[in-house]
Amino acid sequence: MPIEPAPSRWSFPDPGDWDPDSDLVGVGADLEGGTLLAAYRRGIFPMPIGEPAGRMHWFSPVDRGVLPLAGLRVSRSLRRAARDLEIRVDTAFEEVIVACADPSRDSGWIDSDVQQAYTALHRDGWAHSVEAWRGEHLVGGLYGVAVGGLFAGESMFHRERDASKVALVGLVDLLRDEHAGRRLLDTQWRTPHLASLGVVEIPRTEYLTRLAVALAAPLPAVFDRP
Repeated sequence: MPIEPAPSRWSFPDPGDWDPDSDLVGVGADLEGGTLLAAYRRGIFPMPIGEPAGRMHWFSPVDRGVLPLAGLRVSRSLRRAARDLEIRVDTAFEEVIVACADPSRDSGWIDSDVQQAYTALHRDGWAHSVEAWRGEHLVGGLYGVAVGGLFAGESMFHRERDASKVALVGLVDLLRDEHAGRRLLDTQWRTPHLASLGVVEIPRTEYLTRLAVALAAPLPAVFDRP
């Protein structure tokens, strides 16, 4: 069972006060566990980009990327790759987030503060990794935050072709339980790559409605660890 952190000393603006035309809803605060969870529960996530330097930026996209669990597109080649790799959960979280933070990647945004914050959230049972293994070699994976029926995906990586996609297939399989209809797989934005896998955009108001339903659902059993 995840450990609830101390409440945040910060407060986020109400959705009614957000700019209806802007993804950015706040600047500042910190990355303490209580702050992060308060943000996810309100449909907000952090990203250390833009100015002023050193201040966290908080987003709730006007058009939110989500992956319907029944809408995942699995090509023939991806099915073959999935048969060849093993899915594991939370066996190498720190290795996954370090790989996602590789500074040589395009548009890298995961700095040391983010790594430390989400690793701490993982130790408390809120952040999780879904990993693709070939034997004893980690070849791809993703990480995100699970709160009730919400899984907020943060980043993914691969060392072999399609390995990150295999991890996503594994995540969707884990979320397809008796509560699948209430679960919400959040991808933040819809990129062309994610769109090819079935990610769609929904309006922010719809996302917040679906989020309330998801938060009332139980955690998937695989994430509800001691």
